[in-house]
Amino acid sequence: MRGLYSSKSKIRHQIFTEVARLAYEGGDYSNFEGLPYKIIPGEISSYRDSIFLERAIVGERLRVAMGLPLSPVDKQSHISKGVEESMIDEKVYTPPLVNIIKFACHSCPEKRIFVTNGCQGCLEHPCTEVCPKGAISIVNGKSVIDEEKCIKCGKCQNACPYKAIIKQERPCAAACGMKAIHSDKYGRADIDYDKCVSCGMCLVSCPFGAIVDKSQIFQTIMAINSDVPVYAALAPAVAGQFKGLPSNKIRNAFKALGFTNVVEVAVGADLCTVEEAKDFMEEVPAKQPFMATSCCPAWSVMAKKQFPDIAGNISMALTPMVLTGRLTKQQFPNCKVVFIGPCAAKKLEASRRTIRSDIDFVLTFEEVAGMFDAKGVDFDKLEVDENPVVYSSADGRGFAVSGGVAQAVVNTIAKLDPDREVKVASAQGLDDCVKLLRMAKAGKYNGYLLEGMACPGGCVAGAGTINAPEKSVLEVQKSKKETSYIDAVDTPFIDKLSTLENMYHEFDNKK
Repeated sequence: MRGLYSSKSKIRHQIFTEVARLAYEGGDYSNFEGLPYKIIPGEISSYRDSIFLERAIVGERLRVAMGLPLSPVDKQSHISKGVEESMIDEKVYTPPLVNIIKFACHSCPEKRIFVTNGCQGCLEHPCTEVCPKGAISIVNGKSVIDEEKCIKCGKCQNACPYKAIIKQERPCAAACGMKAIHSDKYGRADIDYDKCVSCGMCLVSCPFGAIVDKSQIFQTIMAINSDVPVYAALAPAVAGQFKGLPSNKIRNAFKALGFTNVVEVAVGADLCTVEEAKDFMEEVPAKQPFMATSCCPAWSVMAKKQFPDIAGNISMALTPMVLTGRLTKQQFPNCKVVFIGPCAAKKLEASRRTIRSDIDFVLTFEEVAGMFDAKGVDFDKLEVDENPVVYSSADGRGFAVSGGVAQAVVNTIAKLDPDREVKVASAQGLDDCVKLLRMAKAGKYNGYLLEGMACPGGCVAGAGTINAPEKSVLEVQKSKKETSYIDAVDTPFIDKLSTLENMYHEFDNKK
């Protein structure tokens, strides 16, 4: 759970820190096999029944953090197998991005309704009366549900005056808006990768920490240690993510990690806003009934998977991440760009053929927090930046919060065509996003601008965030007040769009 420093988040942080330390210190990597013993010391496990199981799980986490695949469960293998091949300054991991450590999975029930000790054995017993299948009987004065008859309709749950009947569902499956998680033959969670869009909501929701995503921490630091300039492209959701790091020290904090400099992805958001505004004015309703925003990769991949016949209605504008990467490499040829943000799906986006040359690596805020610890960066001792990063607009920074993308486009259209009215519909969370597109397909949103965000609350609630989403919303609002510009069309980088147009038109729908 984001905003809560639990044993799960502690272990994740230790994993990222040790991998980052390994990269920063360089030299002898032979102690990789010993890292599980460093992270889980002693003889007694603090988290599971067996300390050996705990270390085995940590070993697999370390592999994934190096960008490596999970080890086969049914074959003997060292956790360091393949590590040497991943010790490079290039991307190494291959799909799938999101993985389940099977022996860490609790084999939670997929879905069940059961009676708790709160049952009072009341005279009325409405639960038995409303059950359409006669699945509930009274035994020794208490309600009992016959699992074979139960259809999990929830009527008994709603009827109980004591709320003594509850519905349980596997947390990862409940969080998956794509219905991509089911049980394998042993009852453990399993991912259908034909449905998965790598949003990472299952990763966040699993309380046992059995779901992990591959990382590029080591490879990023190897690039930093080279002679190539490496730029940190910070997503707008960075506001408030690192406790004790104010906005006027962010640049120096990332320089302390070895980055050459910091660039704002909110600048790319400004460029994206203008392109989407122009697209909307040209395309809707003359050429297509509605247009959907493009910045959330999980949302756009979902649309292509589930609604291929209307997927063309998603804007072809490059995402803020890609626009920022292209702009940065145009200004600083031969550099490398690392997108640092809240999103697991961005890792997959950056690996696509049409994008991989623009963004070299993707890290989450959670992974970067491990880098700060490994490097021993003390935020209190950092100098205040006399020229803080303030080149974007308030609208661009607002992309981090649900509703912010559509609002930025609406504001831009109001500037470009004041007489035009723009109707907006938005959804957050893939469940609601699917419903939104289903209604759009039925013609309910003709003439509308649609915004979809895979994470409930927007990017501030992404799988790689640290801060509680509700607190992050306030931090983003604060960061919007620190900019020198209000609307996307006002920022000085807008004139760069003309030099990026060829790249924009060459971009295909494989993004």
